[in-house]
Amino acid sequence: MDKNSRKYIATIGLEIHAELKTESKMFCHCRNDADENHPNINICPICMGHPGTLPVLNKEAIKHVLKIGYAIGGNIADFTEWDRKNYFYPDIPKGYQISQFKYPLVSGGDLSGVKLTRIHLEEDTAQSTHDTHHKSLINFNRAGVPLMELVTEPVIHDADTSVRFAKELQILLRYVGAGDANMEKGEMRVEANISIATPEDTEKGKFGVKTEVKNLNSFRVVEKAINYEIERQTNLLENGEKVIQETRGWDDKRGETFSQRAKESSHDYRYFPEPDIPKMKISEIEEFKKENIIKELGELPWEKKNRFKRDYGMTDKEVDVFIEKSEIAEYFERVVKGNSKIIKLAKDYILNVYIGLLEKGQNINTIDSKYFAVIMEMIYDKLLSSSSAKSTIELTMKYNSDPREIAEKNNLIQKNDTDEIKKIVEEIIESNQNVVEDYKKGKTASLQFLIGQGMKVTKGSVNPEILKKIILDLLPPSA
Repeated sequence: MDKNSRKYIATIGLEIHAELKTESKMFCHCRNDADENHPNINICPICMGHPGTLPVLNKEAIKHVLKIGYAIGGNIADFTEWDRKNYFYPDIPKGYQISQFKYPLVSGGDLSGVKLTRIHLEEDTAQSTHDTHHKSLINFNRAGVPLMELVTEPVIHDADTSVRFAKELQILLRYVGAGDANMEKGEMRVEANISIATPEDTEKGKFGVKTEVKNLNSFRVVEKAINYEIERQTNLLENGEKVIQETRGWDDKRGETFSQRAKESSHDYRYFPEPDIPKMKISEIEEFKKENIIKELGELPWEKKNRFKRDYGMTDKEVDVFIEKSEIAEYFERVVKGNSKIIKLAKDYILNVYIGLLEKGQNINTIDSKYFAVIMEMIYDKLLSSSSAKSTIELTMKYNSDPREIAEKNNLIQKNDTDEIKKIVEEIIESNQNVVEDYKKGKTASLQFLIGQGMKVTKGSVNPEILKKIILDLLPPSA
């Protein structure tokens, strides 16, 4: 439906927090480990906010944000400083969060067609749980972990675009090595600011009263929460009620948002410059200079996507699978390196067979790429049928040894000897005379049955094209 024909237009701005991949936390030497299962292990007086402690900046975290900034074409600040964002929650040990307010590291830029407002750096909060022995408990392992916050302009108008943007950011974070961004682990959290207004007001930049839906922890939830909130606000206005500016959460069991608290504004946080961290000029630090950051960026996701389409003839749908998981793209390129004849086979078998096997918990490199290339060459040379190729892949995954030996040992090499196949076909025809009679009467499905019997008897090791030709040669003419 054309947006001008709708009664209300949704306007959405996203705020996305992503934990950065560093050895230590943002302001101390404590380990940054999202997989630590024991609570309150990676802590020290600095990240616990003890009096008299002083924060020290993590250079690697700053470098990650600068990489993202250059990748999205943003304006990189020369001068920056850190600020104290004051609020009192149990998961903030200091009573304030060290963040950036007036001078973010990056401003502007564009990702997936969505304009950005800013990207800044701050420290993460601790984790609270409320379901243990009817008590609320706090795990400070995450407190102080480097956290990138990205804010978009209010230029998104639907849930699909919101999800696409969040996915593109996740991929970018992984490609530049800035973070794993696993949403199920809380390493990337999405917040959506949503408002609705008439098309006329929207064109004038009047977007209505916005609500913020916080901590959306999967792409499915992002889509559902935004669509629900658009519908909720529309129903309010349709019934003559008002939308209240507030912060809302998402109840996945009930499939709806719920009110949490009144929405804070920046003045509620009483920002002021962090006195314990010196102000910084980016250009004065050698490793933060543009040429050094660009050198470390490598090939960006959209650049790789265009190259894969151009060099390997992939469709958009095919290339998206490879780009989404960079380790699969790297594996594919190792397989086909210097061997253009197996490109299509490698693409198809990785997409349709190998990824399915990997989803059972195997690592992408379970089969050495040189062995996978050998299997593709065997298929190309018609030594393996499609079924025996899959069996060879599974067995090579199990033993990680030469697939030629594996295929020969397990009788998977495709039979191309016409004399041998002819004997097999004669036996099949002799023992299936009823099917032969049906074929003579014009039932073409009978031919497929006989081919299937040939594949079954040979355990898929016969060349199906030769098998079909010999069956047709030996069968009497159909009616």
